[in-house]
Amino acid sequence: MQNVYSVKQINAYIKNMFAQDYMLNRIYIKGEVSNCKYHSSGHIYFSLKDESAAIACIMFAGQRSGLSFRLTEGQQVIVLGSISTYERGSTYQLYAKEIILDGAGLLYQKFEALKKELEDMGMFASEYKRPIPQFAKRVGIVTAPTGAAIRDIINVSGRRNPYVQLILYPALVQGSGAVPSIISGIQALEAAGVDVIIVGRGGGSIEDLWAFNEEAVARAIFNCKVPVISAVGHETDTTIADYVADLRAPTPSAAAELAVYEYLTVEAQLKDYESRIRRQMVSNLQISRKQLEQYQFRLRYLNPRQKLNEKRQLTVDIDGKLRQLMSMKLERSRHSLAIHIANLKRLSPLEKLNQGFSYIENTAHHSVKSIQNIEVDDELRIYMTDGRVTAKVTAKEKEEYHD
Repeated sequence: MQNVYSVKQINAYIKNMFAQDYMLNRIYIKGEVSNCKYHSSGHIYFSLKDESAAIACIMFAGQRSGLSFRLTEGQQVIVLGSISTYERGSTYQLYAKEIILDGAGLLYQKFEALKKELEDMGMFASEYKRPIPQFAKRVGIVTAPTGAAIRDIINVSGRRNPYVQLILYPALVQGSGAVPSIISGIQALEAAGVDVIIVGRGGGSIEDLWAFNEEAVARAIFNCKVPVISAVGHETDTTIADYVADLRAPTPSAAAELAVYEYLTVEAQLKDYESRIRRQMVSNLQISRKQLEQYQFRLRYLNPRQKLNEKRQLTVDIDGKLRQLMSMKLERSRHSLAIHIANLKRLSPLEKLNQGFSYIENTAHHSVKSIQNIEVDDELRIYMTDGRVTAKVTAKEKEEYHD
């Protein structure tokens, strides 16, 4: 038999036909998402269907940057990709490169264009971001007065700190009047002097959130002197307001947590600080007391009064020693004087006279001790105990006296 082909050859031929078809290599397909599964490998498997047909789709993990939201059942989407066959299963499928929500295509393009324009102008730059006050007392809120966003903010704020004042500006957050209403709310709360402003609403489609993608709202947020927290939609929703705001919160509840400090936590911290300060004060007082005791101890020795007392005591001691030395010196002097007096008394001529001796001198007042010093007829004066006698030598005789 001629022209008989294997299954593999047929499948390869069909795949080649798909590859040569330019339209199938870059095609947009609109439909409803079904059988959506996120694989652990990062790939996304799903089907696109309409009222009469379905096509299998896959978005590989490397193409996930082309998906800005989480794909779920029932969504109406437009998928950009290429159609090719899977040879082993003899099936064809759409290999997705980009997925956008249906009806949002033009808005999405407008969003990207404005985002790039404002980013080039520097309105998203970090140096323009104002810090959120840590302990805000008055929190302004620009949102719908009846939506879930304000209820969530009130509940979270009341739980975290019932003493923080919430000021609501009831704004339109959807529709034709939303943009001027949001701008008026930001300006009014800024003029009211609040500490921080929350601008936001609950989730929705890109059409529902479009007011927060308008340039006028972005400029109102950028020009506001009060720090602004954006809280638009759910965590996967991103708007121009999120980029230009000082801080983005994934949800209104998260915005309340960021704006309102937790009273009990701060109170516990303050009590802990108070306890630590008291302990430190007690420790410092103990150290100061010890230092004071040391200073007092040193002052006893360095005090001039103490020094004076010591000098006075030293003077008294020296005076006592001097008096004692003087007394001893006088006593020794008296004793020595008594000895000298006794010696003088013993050697005194008067003492000799008192013992019966006499003192003889010539007219020249020289003592006469030997007969050789006088001659007969010399006049002599003889001193006795009670007077003097003048005598004349009539004779002299030499005598020898022996002990």
